[in-house]
Amino acid sequence: MNKGSAYNKLHIFQMIVRSGSIRGAARQLEMAAPSVSLALKQLEAHLGLPLFSRTTRRIELTEAGQQLYETTCSTMQELDYALESVQDLRQKPSGKVSITLPHFMYQSYFRQIYPEFCRRYPDIQLEISVSDESINILNSGHDLGIRFGNLVEPGMVAHQLIPPGLEALFVSPDYLQRFGKPLTPEDLQQHKLVQYRFIASNQLAPLELNHNGQSIAVNMPCGLIVNDTNALIDGALNGLGVGRMLVPLVQEYLDDGRLIPVLQDYWPTYPGMYLYFLQNSQKARRVRVLIDFLLEKSRSG
Repeated sequence: MNKGSAYNKLHIFQMIVRSGSIRGAARQLEMAAPSVSLALKQLEAHLGLPLFSRTTRRIELTEAGQQLYETTCSTMQELDYALESVQDLRQKPSGKVSITLPHFMYQSYFRQIYPEFCRRYPDIQLEISVSDESINILNSGHDLGIRFGNLVEPGMVAHQLIPPGLEALFVSPDYLQRFGKPLTPEDLQQHKLVQYRFIASNQLAPLELNHNGQSIAVNMPCGLIVNDTNALIDGALNGLGVGRMLVPLVQEYLDDGRLIPVLQDYWPTYPGMYLYFLQNSQKARRVRVLIDFLLEKSRSG
């Protein structure tokens, strides 16, 4: 197998891993499924080992396949970006650029600015993946990610987009009239929480308050459990319990009185939000212009 042929087959193999199927890889690569299947068989024949175990419903990596993917993924990605950087010298930014970010960042930040990016770079196809999971962009095939700073994977280039802020606690005027206002963390035992459940881990979000720099863990009865930030705010607006949310997402409700802040002296701090990416991905102009655009918007507030 010559080097060019090996590169192409490795590229196809990695796309099968990321898409989870031969047909999915064929769609991504715009190839016929039999051609993708043939390339995989030729790669397995060259290595003398099966890379996937196949059933009628799914394919899964073998130990050899997992090792091949992990040892070649980063190198292949860097090579792809390097080749693309040379091609970019003769053309304006074009191609697909993919970014992953959590729901609340899309709602409070990205949705307001991405149309401008699309108008500025009409030859770039922007793909937005909204997920609350901690996505490994190297394994998932995304070019960029936005996450809390403490969740960014080691080895990534990271730039702060939004500084650390506060997580608010609040109730509706109706709730306040019926149940009163909690004045201390201990008072929360007599109230109900509109609780958030993480989609990826299926775990309930712990409630931790802050007092003079010390973290206070609080266990409250739940009045409602949701896995969506909009649903959490709706639950509080409907008087079903004490809500908690990052301040930017509820600022308008606090300003117009639809929600009433409580225990403000105990509001905890959340980490800043960071844009992160692989070092060599900046060499591709389609990625570089999105990085520059987001940093431009961050500097302008």
